[in-house]
Amino acid sequence: MTLDELDFSNIGEWPGVVKGIIVLLLSVLIVVGGYFFLVEDQYKSLARVERTEQDLRQEFENKQAKAANLDAYRAQLAEMQETFGAMLRQLPNKTEVAALLVDVSQTGLAAGLEFELFQPQNEQPKEFYAELPIKLRVNGSYHEFGEFVSGLAALPRIVTIFDVSIKSATQGNRKGKAAGGSLVMEATAKTYRYLDEEEGG
Repeated sequence: MTLDELDFSNIGEWPGVVKGIIVLLLSVLIVVGGYFFLVEDQYKSLARVERTEQDLRQEFENKQAKAANLDAYRAQLAEMQETFGAMLRQLPNKTEVAALLVDVSQTGLAAGLEFELFQPQNEQPKEFYAELPIKLRVNGSYHEFGEFVSGLAALPRIVTIFDVSIKSATQGNRKGKAAGGSLVMEATAKTYRYLDEEEGG
């Protein structure tokens, strides 16, 4: 029997083989259609849930690790706050800046240096402190320069040296000393002042 001979108005009279094939095809269509209309969305939803589970598991493990180390973190924070407080105490306030400038100058003189230039610059405000640069030009020897820098490092307040340039002094730059052994150091010394809250620090 061919397809042309099949009577679609009387399917019950079709041969069993043809009925079996039709039932099989319909079953395949139902399964495929059911997959695309029902199961596929559920698979996608399951995949999303699995990814969410992995993310939540990772987040839980991270938080659990932090919770386990909470005491250590607190101790570290307390230590950092103590260190920060100690550093802040090394920053002069407004009233101490003039005395610090005198200390820098006296440290240079005590090292045997002669100042050609000692010029405080404008403050440069930062987040919670201000930089106070001082342009320096001094005459002396390497030993005296080293003694000066060591003296600055020993001050109770923070003083740093930048842009150091050392050159041979010209004749007559240093009174009372032979020019041959004299050097000129140009540098910028920076000290730092803590900004009060009303200053925006």
